[in-house]
Amino acid sequence: MKLEQVVEQGTTWLFTSGIRIVLIVVLTLVLLRVARVVSRRIFATIQREEADPEKRKRTDTLASVVFYVTRAVILVVAILTVLRETGVDVGPVLAAAGVLGLAVGFGAQSLVKDLISGFFILLYDQIRVGDVVQIAGKGGLVENINLKMVRLRDLAGNVYFVPNGEVGVVMNMTKEFSMFVFDVGVSYREDVDEVMEVLTKIDEELRADPKFASDILAPLEILGVDQFADSAVVIKARTKTLPIKQWGVAREFNRRMKKRFDELNIEIPFPHVTLYMGEGKQGGAPPAFVKLESAGAAGGQ
Repeated sequence: MKLEQVVEQGTTWLFTSGIRIVLIVVLTLVLLRVARVVSRRIFATIQREEADPEKRKRTDTLASVVFYVTRAVILVVAILTVLRETGVDVGPVLAAAGVLGLAVGFGAQSLVKDLISGFFILLYDQIRVGDVVQIAGKGGLVENINLKMVRLRDLAGNVYFVPNGEVGVVMNMTKEFSMFVFDVGVSYREDVDEVMEVLTKIDEELRADPKFASDILAPLEILGVDQFADSAVVIKARTKTLPIKQWGVAREFNRRMKKRFDELNIEIPFPHVTLYMGEGKQGGAPPAFVKLESAGAAGGQ
């Protein structure tokens, strides 16, 4: 091939495919820039409406995921277009990429499942850092959450790493507000109306205490007599608190309730033990030797 022909073909390619490649590169850069700006602005609008810093973290994560996926799609399309302009047959490339993607998909099914599940967990705001949840049979405080897994720490300090793909039903005990349900058992001889009045009074005093007033969102809701148990009448009630504050409020309420019941002689049933000495075949009971000692004599020994 003569030099003139090479120059002519090169010039022709430069003013046809070459220009198109340059336009493709420029358009790709523009689209990448637009994708970044649009993703930021969309989620920035959401962030301005969110005062919770954890929700802002969630929107940041979602924004980055959306941008990286969009960028990957734009780059793949741009590379394939450039290869076609350079004369490369993209059919075999697409076929090879499909086979490779299928192999990777089979080998990394759990990883893909974790990433997809993590994206939707963040999207629907099911779990946030600081929540107390129960997932995959494990419960505890959420210390960290990302697209791959959730890290929990239980009351004993044990840490659980739960892949997002294993997160099925989520029980979030600290979503927006919390509830604590009281099952108060009293003796059958007690006046249940009087007991309910005592519980209401205890709640009023607790809500007036500056240490707990800000944690309690509503007065105690007494649901009434719930059941007649073997040795107690059970009164059910519940209190509404700020997220994760229900257990502290419940402990203080139980402490005050025990002291008030003792003052008013309201009996809280507890298990009793009956000592059975046995009975012989003739109907007589074996002798039971009981030794009584006075307090003074016992103390002097």
